[in-house]
Amino acid sequence: MTTIRCNACGEQASALAWRCTTCEGSLDLAGLPAFDPKLIQVDDYSLWRYAAMLPVQKRFSLGEGMTPLAPVELDGDSFLAKLDYLNPTGSYKDRGTTTLMNHIVGFDVPEVIDNSSGNAGASIAAYASLAGIRARIYVPSATAVESKKKLISLFGGAIVESRQPVADVYAAAQTVTYASHAWSPWFVLGQMTVAWETWEQMGGRAPDAVATPVGHGGLFLGFYRGFRALQEAGLIEAMPRMIAVQSSGVDPVVQAWEQGLESPPTVSASPSVADGILVDAPVRGPQILSALYQTEGCALRVDNESIRTAQRRMTGKGLIIEMTSAVVTAALPQIRQRTGGDATVVLAFTGNGLKNLA
Repeated sequence: MTTIRCNACGEQASALAWRCTTCEGSLDLAGLPAFDPKLIQVDDYSLWRYAAMLPVQKRFSLGEGMTPLAPVELDGDSFLAKLDYLNPTGSYKDRGTTTLMNHIVGFDVPEVIDNSSGNAGASIAAYASLAGIRARIYVPSATAVESKKKLISLFGGAIVESRQPVADVYAAAQTVTYASHAWSPWFVLGQMTVAWETWEQMGGRAPDAVATPVGHGGLFLGFYRGFRALQEAGLIEAMPRMIAVQSSGVDPVVQAWEQGLESPPTVSASPSVADGILVDAPVRGPQILSALYQTEGCALRVDNESIRTAQRRMTGKGLIIEMTSAVVTAALPQIRQRTGGDATVVLAFTGNGLKNLA
């Protein structure tokens, strides 16, 4: 039976809890169903093909998941790009939002809130609209992207601009359901499907390495936990090396990995074009670092110039990704130094570049 437990103290949490009420630690789901390939609904071309492994009732869907795994050639090198920017609202966030919101609406919740620089807010607003409930999104007044704020509004979300969106949403969460893409274990649950899709698309194999942009690390942990479930089911022999990529402007996970720490340090932020990963205190920092150590992975940083160049080069390949997605391509030379040229590498493209067009 699936339960919700605190990562720090082990206390069991209630169904709509977003963090531990005893120690304020992060929560995760315990006792998840084992992965069973015989239970895949092969005629469902969304992530709900794995419904038997997702302990949440499907009430609605926008067809999220089953994004392409595309081969890309670049400067004589090749990699596989997981095109999660092709999810319904234009980002990987839809994987977690669908499981989170399908869980929440089972409790007759009239309104949800979240804090987001853009993609998560748009995703929450879209699925809340689909579910027939209100969504209020707290956005940072200094750094939120205008086009993403417009998208939130178009999906019916009410925007609250704030100088302290995290503190403000925490205060509001005392009385309103917090549909947190950073904190909720139900959000991370949906992200596990990205690994299962990749495994299917590779003919029942795992890649040698997976690299994702990392802010709070939802997709990164989804890949890690999804492949771990496949390994526990005896479907893959070895875990892929997990690689976290951050902007040099905000790089707490990189700093922690370089120092061999168990938790990210407090960092000072500097300007970065990768607006989707401007997270100076990742909620699941210890879990991200544990995954890096367990898979002999690494954490890498890239600067603004290399990110901009990488985005332009991907556009030249027909892939219109946002700056945050481009960090993994910018890190490709560093990745190859560690994996070798023959390793099969998957790069996760997380957000759609169309959102940044005027």
